[in-house]
Amino acid sequence: MATLSPLLIEKTVRAALEEDLGASYIDLTSDLTIPADTTATAVLRAREDGVIAGLIVGLSAFTLLDPEFDISVHIHDGDNVAAGQVIASITGPARALMGAERVALNFIGHLSGIATETAKYVSALAGTGAQVCDTRKTLPGLRAFQKYAVSCGGGANHRFGLYDAVMIKDNHIAIAGGIEEALRNAALLAGHTTKIEIEVDTLGQLEQVLATGMGDIVLLDNMDTKTIAKAVAMVDKRLVTEASGGVTVENIRAIGETGVDYISVGALTHSVRNFDLGLDIDTE
Repeated sequence: MATLSPLLIEKTVRAALEEDLGASYIDLTSDLTIPADTTATAVLRAREDGVIAGLIVGLSAFTLLDPEFDISVHIHDGDNVAAGQVIASITGPARALMGAERVALNFIGHLSGIATETAKYVSALAGTGAQVCDTRKTLPGLRAFQKYAVSCGGGANHRFGLYDAVMIKDNHIAIAGGIEEALRNAALLAGHTTKIEIEVDTLGQLEQVLATGMGDIVLLDNMDTKTIAKAVAMVDKRLVTEASGGVTVENIRAIGETGVDYISVGALTHSVRNFDLGLDIDTE
C-alpha cells in the first residue's frame, strides 16, 4: 500500500479538529454536561461489510486532542470487515473522546468508502491482467489520503499531481501545435528518467503517436471497448496502455478484457459513498 507522512496526518487532522472545535478547541456541549475528570471507553464498529482505510488518520484525532488515550486496534488498513465487527477500542478523557469523535469518523468513513469501492473494481477485473487506478479528481487537501485509500482497496495510484509525471492532454497538444510537437518538446526537456504519457481520443491520433516513436504510455480516452481492443492491438506492447472515461463497476471487466494495462476511474475518489461505521460508548 501507499504510505502517509506522519507530518501530513498531523497537519490535516489538526486542521479538521480546529474546524470543529474552534481556535480554542472547545466542545461546548461536552464541557457543560461531562465532569472534567470523567473517563470513558468507546468501541469503533463497522455497520456494513467493506474494506477499512484511514485508521491511522482518524484515530490520531483522539491522541492529538489528548495524549492520555489508550487505543486498541483490532484490524489493519486494507482488511475486510463485516457488519458489526469491532475495529478499535478507545479509552480516555470523556470530553476529548466526544470532541474528536466526528473528525475520526469523517476520516475513517470517507477513506473506507474509497477502499471499499476500489475493492469492487479490483474484484471485477480479476484475471484480466489489467489494473484499476485513481485520478487527480480528488477533494482539495485530501489527495494523498484518498490515494492511500485506493491502495488499501487494492488499486494502483496514478500521478499525485502536475509535478510528478508528464501527461500530455488535448489542450497541451492544441497549444503546442500538434502531437509530434508536444511529444518532441517533452522528450527533449523531461530527461531520461521521466516517463511521458499522452492522451488520444481516436485511432488516427494513436497512429500519429506511434509514428513518432516517442512516449511511454498512451491514454485511450472515452473509447468504446471495440475501439480500445483495436488500439491495444495497434500499440502491440510498444507503449503501456491506459483506458479512461465512462468506466463503471459494471463495464470495467469488458474494458479489462481488451488487453489494456491500466484503467483509471475518477469515481473512486470524486463521488464515493461514505462507509457506515459508528462509535458507541461502552457502558458495561
